[in-house]
Amino acid sequence: MKLHTTSTAGLNLFTAYGDDYVAVNHEKHEKNLIVLPESLRPGWSTANVATLQESDMQQLLDLGVEVILLGTGKRLRFPAPALMRPFAPAGIGLEVMDLQAACRTYNILASEGRKVAAALLFD
Repeated sequence: MKLHTTSTAGLNLFTAYGDDYVAVNHEKHEKNLIVLPESLRPGWSTANVATLQESDMQQLLDLGVEVILLGTGKRLRFPAPALMRPFAPAGIGLEVMDLQAACRTYNILASEGRKVAAALLFD
């Protein structure tokens, strides 16, 4: 087994979360946002899972990542299948989970150097 030291300096990582907020590098956010290892995109959408539009999902498709973690708030809820359909042909994994699971999974993948994004919807 090879062990490598990894540096997470300079990466956007979740440092806290609760039912109605997340903290990225200790900065609190309470509205929908996209988190990438190198940037934040606050105000991504004003939608919730039920009101997501094609334009919201197109922004995710255009991120240039290999995996998108869609955090759907306090509980797991799936968007309409038609909105999720374009991701597989584009070679992008779209994983839907509750907001807190998305934060934990994002931290692991970002720390591994993966091209990942967390798109978070708050209830």
